[in-house]
Amino acid sequence: MKAIIPVAGAGTKLRPLTYTQPKALIPIAGKTILSVIVDQLIDAGVTEFVFVIGYLGEKIQRYIAKTYPHLSYTLVTQNDRRGTGHAIWLTRDAVGDDEVMIVLGDTVCDYNVKEVISRPVSQIGVRKVDDPRSFGVAELNDKDQVLKMVEKPLIPKSNMAMVGIYYIKETKAMYASLDKHLHNRADEDGEYHLTNALQHMVESGIKFEAFRVNNWFDCGKKESLLSTNAILLKQMADEKPEQQKYSFDTTVIIPPVSIAEGCNISHSIIGPNVTIGEYTTIDSSIIKDSIIGSYAELEEVVLNSSIIGNDAYVRGLSQSLNIGDNTEIDLG
Repeated sequence: MKAIIPVAGAGTKLRPLTYTQPKALIPIAGKTILSVIVDQLIDAGVTEFVFVIGYLGEKIQRYIAKTYPHLSYTLVTQNDRRGTGHAIWLTRDAVGDDEVMIVLGDTVCDYNVKEVISRPVSQIGVRKVDDPRSFGVAELNDKDQVLKMVEKPLIPKSNMAMVGIYYIKETKAMYASLDKHLHNRADEDGEYHLTNALQHMVESGIKFEAFRVNNWFDCGKKESLLSTNAILLKQMADEKPEQQKYSFDTTVIIPPVSIAEGCNISHSIIGPNVTIGEYTTIDSSIIKDSIIGSYAELEEVVLNSSIIGNDAYVRGLSQSLNIGDNTEIDLG
């Protein structure tokens, strides 16, 4: 069993944060988006990984080497962002004919990985959505067998969106379908979508079933990223309440929060729903519903629904901010 995690995207909807930081490495609930995905797969027994890197790929590489020093993995580079189908096609030599779990690098879901990989046929993860036109959509029968998969249909015949999790047993057939797809014309947006190759497999008689994820956390925009951070912090607090005990003199902590090691926090109110990266300094501030990067410095600020990047310096304001790495702001 191998896992493919494509993390080559530029994360344009999260700029300015993603000018200097890959989207997969943005912190949520004391981890990164990437580590949430990898930890889920490791806990389910997956032992070999293939990461498709591209934009700021050297940071992904350093993070994996530091965080998972004993992990067995291969790095594949996607220099031209030509869609998820192209990204998966690039992994063909690294994967071979092994069964494979594909999890897109911005897909954080609550589901039972072990149960999925124990099923006898290939699987796709789905979730009911109000407007499926922005997603790949799966049409199912009453037994959750996949009848058809369509990428971003103008007139959807189903409201079951594909969440970016795929368990493929017929790996050889998948790469053959991708190869055929890549030798045809790209879609209207100039990309090659994995959905189209999987639909070709369905048309050739390969069976797919759908499994419903319990939760699907969107990490693609500022507002949804903050909402995801709050939900995961609450889950973490419910599961491990002892990790919510922090001791900072002259500071009030309102759970749920996640504060990394090495932080210096004084004369402040932190929480609820706040994630703070390592070695960050906060003084005389009130922060709630926010994500603060590592090595940041905040002084005399009131922040709500904000994202502050690594190494940022903010002093003296009460605002909602979306600030990238290496920024200095003084509104005092």
